[in-house]
Amino acid sequence: MLGRVARWCYTHRWRTLVIWIVALVAAGFLGSKLGGDYASDFSLPGAESQKAYDLLKDKFPQRSGDTSQVVFKADAGVAIVKPRMEAMFATIEKLRHVESVASPYSPQGARQVAPGGKIAFADIQFDVRANHVPKAVADQITALGKQADGPGLQVEFGGQVIEQAEQQPPGQSTLAGLLAAIVILLIAFGSVLAMGLPIMTALFGIGIGSSIILLLANFIAVPDFTTEVAAMIGLGVGIDYSLFIVTRYRRGLREGLDPEAAVLRSMATAGRAVLFAGIVVVLSLLGALLMGLAFLQGIAIGGAAVVFTMMLAALTLLPAVLGFVGRNIEKLHIPFVGKRDTTTAGFWFRWSRMVQRHPAITGVIGLVLVLALAAPLLSIRLGAADAGNEPESLTTRRAYDLLSEGFGPGFNGPLLLAAEVNGPQDLATLQRLDHRLSGVDGVALVTPVVPSPKGDAAVITVYPTTSPQDVATDDLVQRLRDDVIPAATASTGTVVHVGGLTAIFTDFASTIGRRMPIMIAVVIALAFLLLMMVFRSVVVPLKAAVMNLLSIGASYGVIVAVFQWGWGRSLFGIGETGPVEAWIPMMMFVILFGLSMDYEIFLLSRIREEYLRTGDPREAVATGVATTGRLITAAALIMIAVFLSFVVGFDLRQIKEIGLGLAVAIFVDATLIRMVLVPSIMELLGDVNWWMPTWLGRLLPKGRAQPTEGRVGSLQPALVGTDGDGHRPAAGDGHGEATGEGVDRAGRSRHRNP
Repeated sequence: MLGRVARWCYTHRWRTLVIWIVALVAAGFLGSKLGGDYASDFSLPGAESQKAYDLLKDKFPQRSGDTSQVVFKADAGVAIVKPRMEAMFATIEKLRHVESVASPYSPQGARQVAPGGKIAFADIQFDVRANHVPKAVADQITALGKQADGPGLQVEFGGQVIEQAEQQPPGQSTLAGLLAAIVILLIAFGSVLAMGLPIMTALFGIGIGSSIILLLANFIAVPDFTTEVAAMIGLGVGIDYSLFIVTRYRRGLREGLDPEAAVLRSMATAGRAVLFAGIVVVLSLLGALLMGLAFLQGIAIGGAAVVFTMMLAALTLLPAVLGFVGRNIEKLHIPFVGKRDTTTAGFWFRWSRMVQRHPAITGVIGLVLVLALAAPLLSIRLGAADAGNEPESLTTRRAYDLLSEGFGPGFNGPLLLAAEVNGPQDLATLQRLDHRLSGVDGVALVTPVVPSPKGDAAVITVYPTTSPQDVATDDLVQRLRDDVIPAATASTGTVVHVGGLTAIFTDFASTIGRRMPIMIAVVIALAFLLLMMVFRSVVVPLKAAVMNLLSIGASYGVIVAVFQWGWGRSLFGIGETGPVEAWIPMMMFVILFGLSMDYEIFLLSRIREEYLRTGDPREAVATGVATTGRLITAAALIMIAVFLSFVVGFDLRQIKEIGLGLAVAIFVDATLIRMVLVPSIMELLGDVNWWMPTWLGRLLPKGRAQPTEGRVGSLQPALVGTDGDGHRPAAGDGHGEATGEGVDRAGRSRHRNP
């Protein structure tokens, strides 16, 4: 299939290029005209906070939506600016989806004025959740604030509705990532023209993929940072995929093939690996849907859409452009760079031999370093960052600071207690509960019971003394649910649910913590079976699974140390410390599973090939590391540069967390794992690496880890391609793979497991 596709795209290169250009322009136009608004959906079926929301939506819809705050500070006192602020409140109340505005100037609003009389807030009650409030409404609200703002008066806005409207699509960070990739590709290729091909396919993929995400926002909840996460992943994998194919194409030209034959060979080898790797990454991202959380749908599907677009561009657009380039790919050469280092005299071969001479010592050193990086993982606390972690350039952060200054940090995350009222006895029970809540440790303020217009439901608003992301606030939520509310409602039959955004985040973190181990186990099991089928070994996939867990664990540990403990946070532009975003470890796992699988297959397939050819496990490891070292290192450097560019280029905490985590994982995978642990462990295990029980070998489908190369144009199919560096399998490799036999250096047949 790949051969036919590549031949058609090469032969009809003008048509292929036009199709992609039209697709890019059309996607951009549709995305700008028909794209939906960013939104976060934290619905959790069965959770306590979800029950509170469902109850209010059914019986008290006026209070079922999210709230935002108008926080203002008047140097001369809030009473002086009353006419100006009340006029703004009246205008806001007329906007779409705004149910009411609770003014601090109303008879019930005395508690909304801070001691000293200079800071006050008004609650904007929406009739829907934040993800259903159009961005235009939030923009109108902030515009009214700017009109009212003036000398002696500061007006800011807080809440999810405003926070979602403030986020911007990727810009300078994507550009910085591209520039870093350009430099690395120039060093790796030594040719301006060869460098430009991966960059071109990446730009097409990001442009079309980002527009697809905007269109998806019309049908599913797409969080405001989805585009940045998808661009980060897509940029890394897109350039890598093109890098593998272009490298294989250049090798074909050097071996004397004409451009068309070189394209066909590169697609049948490296292209096949790209197809396999791309599908793995897409399926890994979509695996996040198994968590059953609506919040993750947009991130998973959006990321998968971008990666899939990148893969299509590498497999169709790139062959067409190579047809235009032909033999000119080596032109515009840059002196002193781009030299090949894949021989037995190269750095990677010498490094592997050094590790193999002292496998136990180097292995222990590498393992200790990885475990040291992963150690902070033991104290990880999942949660959600609040506006206090945002940059001061955002109005939500300034509103957060004003509320904390005037009332305390707990006013940034009130709890909403909801109950069904079936008669006067339930209302009396809620009155007693309201009185008891005022004396609970950790509670700063409790509002009176507010019944619904029909009298069949009621709410109580509780303001904690601590910030929404503080561990003490999580403890307060649990105490209310487990002790305070049951004690106050015992023997009454009144059921009270603790909801509100803070409680939602608490339940969200708890749900992910319960479900994530199951998802990890399923992903690892599938990866184990897949690698066992490809490499005909039980030990190799087991080692690969452990190595992946080590690199991911190291990245988790660094995230905890930086974002939760605050180590080196100033280096990455991080403000306040706080818990790790609950969804990030899970999303990082599915992303890194796919990315690590790429490098694992490229390296192990090359080692497997040499082992079947020579029967010498030491020689196989050294040659495999040598022939893949330079290419995989260049690919890893590109990903690290792209991920770090998003860390330093974005103020959003979630982007910094996932960017730093991915960069650390790729760095550990490309250095400590691939350069130290893999060679040392495979040296210690020797022939045991390729052990498989005979009965299991008969049960598994048989697939070659390398293609058998015959005449160009009639390449036999295989499961994955070469190492991407273009190393041509030695004569007889296909036979060895197919029959399960290898040949040692003396030429004697050595039996291998089938």
